[in-house]
Amino acid sequence: MARVLVPIADGSEEIEAVTIVDVLRRAKAEVTLASVMPSPRITASRGLVIEADCLLEECADVPWDLIALPGGMPGAEHLHDCELLIKLITSQLDSGRWLGAICASPAVVLGRRGLISAYRATCHGGFREELGGQVREASDDRVVIDRKLVTSQAPGTAMDFALQLANCLYGEAVARSIAEPMSVGFPR
Repeated sequence: MARVLVPIADGSEEIEAVTIVDVLRRAKAEVTLASVMPSPRITASRGLVIEADCLLEECADVPWDLIALPGGMPGAEHLHDCELLIKLITSQLDSGRWLGAICASPAVVLGRRGLISAYRATCHGGFREELGGQVREASDDRVVIDRKLVTSQAPGTAMDFALQLANCLYGEAVARSIAEPMSVGFPR
């Protein structure tokens, strides 16, 4: 069973966070929703209150198979400002384990920290110009996989993103078995 960390903060995009958690739990991953805020309860970008499983400090010593960052503003800025999370992300990249980021997070969390300069990536259109100066190649694709980095654009691509994360961890057959009963086409 894969272990997945989904860090959240006040202002995280709820569609992205919840879709990642939902799809990966359907894939039978052990998903931990961890708050980088002082409280496990956060208020997402559209006012939805989400109760995390724990605070990030409580699960920082786990070797994660995947860390998946939702976007949203100012959620992505809170993730960017969390030094413990940046340490975990750096370790994730250095160890060759999966890392995912959607919406503002590829630019705001990863790009601004200089963590993905050698990668091809995508992000929300509002951050595309910024991302272009932070990566090897900024893409217009809905989901981009470059080595062990998976990036995606926005809430409208959250399902494609989450299914690709399931594909990366468990293979296409599992990802398709999740997509089919939800009447969702498997992304190409």
